Amino acid sequence: MASVRGALGVLGAAGGRALAALIDLVLPRECAGCDAAGGLAICDGCARALAGPPAATRPTPAPEGLPPCFSAGGYEGALRALILAYKERGRRGLAAPLGDALAGVVAAGATGRAASHPLVLLPVPATAAAVRARQGDHMLCLADRACRRLRRAGWPTVVAAPLCALPRADSVQMNRRARGLAAQAAFAVRPGRLRKVLAAAEVGATFVVVDDVVTTGSTLAAVATRLAANGIQVSFAATLAATRLRSPPAEVAVRQQNQRQTDDMPSIAQIFSGRS
Repeated sequence: MASVRGALGVLGAAGGRALAALIDLVLPRECAGCDAAGGLAICDGCARALAGPPAATRPTPAPEGLPPCFSAGGYEGALRALILAYKERGRRGLAAPLGDALAGVVAAGATGRAASHPLVLLPVPATAAAVRARQGDHMLCLADRACRRLRRAGWPTVVAAPLCALPRADSVQMNRRARGLAAQAAFAVRPGRLRKVLAAAEVGATFVVVDDVVTTGSTLAAVATRLAANGIQVSFAATLAATRLRSPPAEVAVRQQNQRQTDDMPSIAQIFSGRS
């Protein structure tokens, strides 16, 4: 262990994160969700946080342009810890279980749609600064994994990136209004890639925006709105987790409706049973 620490120090912050990610793939240190020892990237208990039924979710008030949303669970407990470990702490070994969970959310949202129509996953793009800091585009990686899982389960699926993210301030400390304003100017179209996505629209593709967490919905709404302005209608959004925001009493009915939809939704294991 001392030699590993020495190597991390020599490589510096960026190289250290890359080496830590490689080590985690080969020799996971402890569960990323609860820190339990045992050499597993994710223990059985924390894995159950990814296996429940996906839920229809919607922040209230919802920003204009927000498509229907589905999530694997609330942004709390083991699920929150797993997302942060993957996204911010270099635990790249979690791409497989998180990507598979995301595939389950997409499958839940796509239930009832024509299986012959392709699914096009549109990961929310990361800024260049975020890609550098995280040693890669974390959502593109998850979308690629989810795409492979969905294909094995019988859904024709591709990943596309018709938008790029423009430099912007970190939204962690922003309030709802500030997030909305920042998101509106956060994305630009990639004309060459957009043409290929438009071609998919002509054959009846279902477009799904995917992200790790939905909080106020501003980012998802901004992506969907930008795509709609260029001829791409997003059918729904799929995220790993949803932040449970406090709602005024008038909005409780919306939460209750979401819960009723969730109660009728199969688990991720049930969605994929018999299809893989």
